[in-house]
Amino acid sequence: MSVTGISLILFLTFHCCMNLVALFSGEAYNMICELLGANWYAVVATAGLAGLAVVHIVYAFILTAQNRDARGNSRYEVSTKVNPGKVEWASKNMLVLGIIVCLGLLLHLYNFWYNMMFAELTGMVVAHNPGDGFAFIKDTFGDPLFAGLYIIWLVAIWFHLTHGFWSAMQTLGLSGKTWLCRWKLIGSIYVTLLMLAFIVVVVAFYFGCAPSLCSGSCCALC
Repeated sequence: MSVTGISLILFLTFHCCMNLVALFSGEAYNMICELLGANWYAVVATAGLAGLAVVHIVYAFILTAQNRDARGNSRYEVSTKVNPGKVEWASKNMLVLGIIVCLGLLLHLYNFWYNMMFAELTGMVVAHNPGDGFAFIKDTFGDPLFAGLYIIWLVAIWFHLTHGFWSAMQTLGLSGKTWLCRWKLIGSIYVTLLMLAFIVVVVAFYFGCAPSLCSGSCCALC
């Protein structure tokens, strides 16, 4: 659970850096999309990521079931007796947050992977050239419904990862009494910056204010 979670966080970091490129240059972003595309190494990497996600999800259900069996009817007695603030909200709702994250992932796969890599592999006709990721970003984030759903999804990921980051370090034995608080702080800062970067891309494309969308005079938000 911890190893797959950290691996997925590293992927999100790469994905975030890639998205930020789209803010400044549509051509540069499409060059990255072309470099990845349906090339064999990209397909293998995608299969590997899918495997990591499946393992992470399966273990989430297994651990949740084990935890509930161990606690019985009283899931978090400490939250109502000793220290109400000791157990984090995200910690008590990791499975629910995980389900929201999975639903958002399905939406994301439909909007991008299905229209890009899958379309290129199958020769399926889609709205744009499968390699034109910039066009798909404009279409998706320009839609108020999708933009709103993506922001909700990213907030859910933030809650999930702020707990998951330090929890993974603790599980791997990298956290003691001193480092537990440090990992919580490091994780909160890192995950917050990561999710804010994703949200900035969504908002910038929704309002048409990404530098890559501006030519000459632009909207007032620029």
